[in-house]
Amino acid sequence: MTTHAQRERLLLADLLEHSGPDAPTLCEGWTARDLAAHVVVRERRGDAAAGLIVPQLADRLERVRSEYARRPYEELIQLIRTGPPRLSPFALKQLDEASNTVEFYVHTEDLRRAQPDWTPRGVDPVFADALWSRLERAARVLGRRSPVGLVLRRPDGQTVVAHRGSPVVTVTGEPSELALFAFGRQAAADVLAEGEKSAVAEAYSARLGV
Repeated sequence: MTTHAQRERLLLADLLEHSGPDAPTLCEGWTARDLAAHVVVRERRGDAAAGLIVPQLADRLERVRSEYARRPYEELIQLIRTGPPRLSPFALKQLDEASNTVEFYVHTEDLRRAQPDWTPRGVDPVFADALWSRLERAARVLGRRSPVGLVLRRPDGQTVVAHRGSPVVTVTGEPSELALFAFGRQAAADVLAEGEKSAVAEAYSARLGV
């Protein structure tokens, strides 16, 4: 059975192929080639990927990512499409689903929404619930750097607190859009943010995400 992560992986690989290596992304300073290299390093070079969460290793991560970015673009896409090597933790279906469902969705939108002619993507209810489930578990980590209280809310009223504090900003939207907001793509997310005007501005400029 195809998992959400496997489906999003293939969608990302197809979009990278269609867009070409020089296509812009929502990741500041990154082209599609840079994004592809990031995805490959994250699941194939654990020694370097640790720099995603350990600041002292960030320079090493960037060096390794830059090395991969110099590889043929088609090779990077194929590495993404075929998935991690057998000995990678991401080769475990449960970990792949838990770690990559939102990761690949967000990066696909990084590519889609950076194009001038992008159109909204329909998200089915099952996938929306899967995204929301992961947001519920990761919200505190994603919102830890928010300078204001931050609450994420679905249109049906379900909420999760991403950061405790005052004043509070409540961000309402579909789980797919809330995922983009919580992962630092606030300007690209189709959401409604409510709260004091200055607090909303702080929430939008905050460095959210991993």
